[in-house]
Order: sequence, then structure tokens, then C-alpha cells
Amino acid sequence: MINFNNNKKIEIILIFIILFGSANLFGNDLERVVNLNTKWKFAIGDYQKWASPSFNDEDWETIRVPSEWENQGFQGYDGYAWYRKEFTLDAIYDKDNIYLDLGYIDDVDEVYVNGTLVGFSGAFPPNYWTAYNAKRIYNVPREIINFDKNNVIAVRVYDAQLGGGIVSGDIGIYVNQNNIAVEFDLSGIWDFKIGDNSDWSKEQLDTDNWINTMVPGFWRHIGYAEYDGFAWYRKNFYFDMDPYQNYVLLLGKIDDLDEVYINGILVGSTGDIDNKYIEGTEYNKFRSYYLTDHNLKENENNVIAVRVYDGRKDGGIYEGPIGIIRRETFQRFLERKNNNYKKKPKSVWDVIFNLIE
Repeated sequence: MINFNNNKKIEIILIFIILFGSANLFGNDLERVVNLNTKWKFAIGDYQKWASPSFNDEDWETIRVPSEWENQGFQGYDGYAWYRKEFTLDAIYDKDNIYLDLGYIDDVDEVYVNGTLVGFSGAFPPNYWTAYNAKRIYNVPREIINFDKNNVIAVRVYDAQLGGGIVSGDIGIYVNQNNIAVEFDLSGIWDFKIGDNSDWSKEQLDTDNWINTMVPGFWRHIGYAEYDGFAWYRKNFYFDMDPYQNYVLLLGKIDDLDEVYINGILVGSTGDIDNKYIEGTEYNKFRSYYLTDHNLKENENNVIAVRVYDGRKDGGIYEGPIGIIRRETFQRFLERKNNNYKKKPKSVWDVIFNLIE
């Protein structure tokens, strides 16, 4: 081991930051299995029937993705447009977490796979809110994919000014084979409301005046970029439960603190939410809450309510997986993760700091 004085240590660390700062030092578990950086079907205008996989788009123009549509013959156009693209996905991925990465879209989008809404960012007029700086990575439920067969992506876009469309990124279908695949997927559209009211945890509640949001996703991407404080998420779901199994609720990562209720009963929390005390690491903790026999209703409607407090920036249930998994499957996953971590080579940062200690 080499001994350096403090000034030399700082100098070495700065050199490594400059050399490696733009790299992903923590690795990237997503693997692209379908490259969609290619030509897509494209039409200006706005008709909901264009989301249907059976719609005939033969007479549509083609446009390269990613690129501003102004660079491809639509100079000066602001407004609505749709993209469509067919793809096939090998059945070897039918047990993996599947994601559609659409990079960056200027300004607002809704995304459909085989006619099912899988994600949206921003807000369309009349309550327009741009999400031009949000990276679009949407979970695609396995049950809507036609493995080894044709699938159709349809993307509705609204651009308010300047450049528009799917403008940048490594567009494609990605899988995450190193993450855990939930058995019952809860990602997708949830009810959302800013504020805080203990009644919002109850099983019976009228949410007609709540708005829709995508989970996972930061609430800053749906018009609350400057909002810090409390907000609630709710979702109804029908779970075909095996009464002889134990389950775990996975809620990915939440920025910053949370309390989670199922059918009005508190099942777990992270951080001191009542006192709004944030240590600073809670946002990066993976949420897994063990469920008892009494938390879920067998073959009936269930309600999940999540109370969130955000201290600064972003906010919300922002990273998956989101769903329910059998306890034994989850425990095997944790054991496998732990074993892989022990075998994992040291990172560049480990090498640096071991060198200069």
C-alpha cells in the first residue's frame, strides 16, 4: 500500500473523478434486447384509434428515431403527433422485467404497447406541463407482450414549441435479469393527490377529484416540480391469492419517507414521516414490506394507499419493481444477491481508496 499525504490524496481523487466521472461507476443492470433506434411510422394529428395494434398505418410517413421531427420535414410544427413501431421479443425473456426506453421526448407523451397504456410523462392541454427533461423508461407488463410474435408500440406526443418528438436516447426494449420479477405487477396508473389527510388511508374513499400518475415515476414530471411536502398514492387491485403462501409487497424506491396501508391497515413504513425527519439515505432504500395473512383479501378487491413525504427535489415512488411476490421467492433472491455481492470485483473507487489509505 502506498502512503500519501492529504494533499496528494485529494489530488489523486480529483484526477480519477475527471477521468471516470462521466462513467456509470455503479453499473447498469438493463440490457437492450431490441434496438429501436431506427425508422418509425409517423403522422401529425391526434386520434385515439391510432393506439390500437390493429390500426393500419401503411400510408403513414416514416421518420427516424431519435431525432426532432423538425429535422425530418416537419419544420415549425407544434402540436400533436403519433409514432408507431412493431417489434418482436424472444420468449426467453418471459420471466424477466421488461422496460421500454424512449429516451427524451419533447414535451408530453402517452405510450401504448399492444393497445395498453404503459406510461406517460407531462400533461397534455388544457393543463399542459412539459416533461422534456424526463427520461422515459416505462415498465411493460409481461402479460401484454406477445412473445415470439408481433407487438406494436404507439406513442402520442404533444410539442408546445421549438423542437418536438422523440429527440434523443438509446431507444429500445430492455430487460433486467439481475432484478427481481414480481408475480403480481402493481406498476402503472395510480390515483394521486398532494396534501395529507389520515382519511386517505381508509379502504373506502372517493378519489374522483384525484389525478392519475404513473408508478414508478417522480411527481415532478406531472406538474409538481417545485412541490415539497406530503402526497398520497392509491390503487385498487384484484389479487388471486394462494391462501397457503406468504407474500411480500415491493415498492421499489421512494423519495423520501413513506407509510403503506393495505385495506386501511398499516403494513410498513420507512423513516420518521410524522416528524418529517430525513437522514438523507431513505430515498435510496429499497422498500420491501412483509405481509401477514390478514393484509390481503383472497380473490377480492384490495386497496393500497401510500403516504409519502418529500423534503426536497423530485418526490414520489420513483423506481421499481412495484408489486407482490411470494416470500420464499423474495428470500431466494436476497440470498442470490448477497452471494453475487460477495463475489463481485472491487469497484474503481475501492481500488482508489485502498491505494491511498
